[in-house]
Amino acid sequence: MKKLKKKVFLVIFLILTLFTTGILVVYNAQQYTQQYQAVERILSQTAKIGFGKNENKPNETIAPPDDSEQPNFENGEQRDFDRGEFDNIRFIDSTVYTILLNSDNSIGSVINHSDNNMSEGEIELLAVDMIAAGESQNIGNLYFDTYSYSFESGRSLVIVDNSSTNSFLRTTLIITLLIYLALEIIIFFISRLLTLWIAKPVAESFDKQKQFIADASHELKTPLAVIIASADALETNPAEGKWLANIKSESDRMSKLIADLLELAKSESVDDKAQFSVGNLSKVVEMSTLTFEGIMFEKGVMLEDNIEEGIELSMNQYQIKQLMSILIDNAIKHSEKGGEIKVSLQRDKDIVLTVTNKGEGIPKGEEEKIFERFYRADESRNRNENRYGLGLAIAKNICASHSADISAKSENGYTTFTVIFKK
Repeated sequence: MKKLKKKVFLVIFLILTLFTTGILVVYNAQQYTQQYQAVERILSQTAKIGFGKNENKPNETIAPPDDSEQPNFENGEQRDFDRGEFDNIRFIDSTVYTILLNSDNSIGSVINHSDNNMSEGEIELLAVDMIAAGESQNIGNLYFDTYSYSFESGRSLVIVDNSSTNSFLRTTLIITLLIYLALEIIIFFISRLLTLWIAKPVAESFDKQKQFIADASHELKTPLAVIIASADALETNPAEGKWLANIKSESDRMSKLIADLLELAKSESVDDKAQFSVGNLSKVVEMSTLTFEGIMFEKGVMLEDNIEEGIELSMNQYQIKQLMSILIDNAIKHSEKGGEIKVSLQRDKDIVLTVTNKGEGIPKGEEEKIFERFYRADESRNRNENRYGLGLAIAKNICASHSADISAKSENGYTTFTVIFKK
């Protein structure tokens, strides 16, 4: 059982963890892609505006300009640099520098679009290293690389300071990691609760199975011990006929128990709907009730039936007869002498079958337990009557196979078993 719980927990925990991880990874990837595209857009558009036709008004703030301005070429030649157009470019959220280059890639002039404190000399030193690298564009890792740039030989070098982008992406990553850790703690407890919820029916079934084996072993052990002891005594003293009587009596007990166990196993097996057919439930109930008239008469018990005619149901007739036999036999066994048993079958919203007897009632709080295997309210009495507490367990399984509910209650000296067949 522990291994099962462990496996269920791990499966639930891994599924929820993978789901959470996927969401957070996708979110960080989206944020990174957006920042990457923003840097890329600034680099390309700054170069286009500087060498294309610029209609922006002086000192107009843009963030950043769109792609509508394309490089302007006249007579197949590139136009000369227009420093004024670069000076007018401003960026709201990014620190950007434009280095205008001579034809030999030497630095012509430096334009700071962001009014920061970095000196022109520092910008030039930075530009020299980037020019020497010879890459047309380098954005790099936005989590760690401080600068991105776009280089066009003999024309310009545009540099973007990634500091704010680095800070934003790292902060986003740290926050999502903290959220991830918090969610993992929550997932751990959710997984435990779900594991307990899923494993509860299995654990209950496992416990019932162990109890069933223990009870069956106990019930079989007693008659076997008597049979063995009687056989030994008979071997020693063949003239004593009482040992044979003991063997026969205990053999009958074992035979009854084994038959009940087989019926219980059969009722718990997978339902075979092929054995179901639409039949007259009213007649089945009536015939099953009449079978017990002789036994009721011997015990001095009166029978009253109220069976509505013509009620049909898709059913296994053998099991319905067995159900009636169990309920009526149970009612007879627990009826007082001169008492009365009422059998009713009525059709309303659902089909309702009731069997009521006057006499020994069900102990308070035991209404559900009586349907458990080997349950007996009076241990000594049931043992003397070769009753093993399996009948009502079989009845409950038969009801389950017919999608019916069975319940019991005792009030004012009357005990009623109710079976509701859903339409």
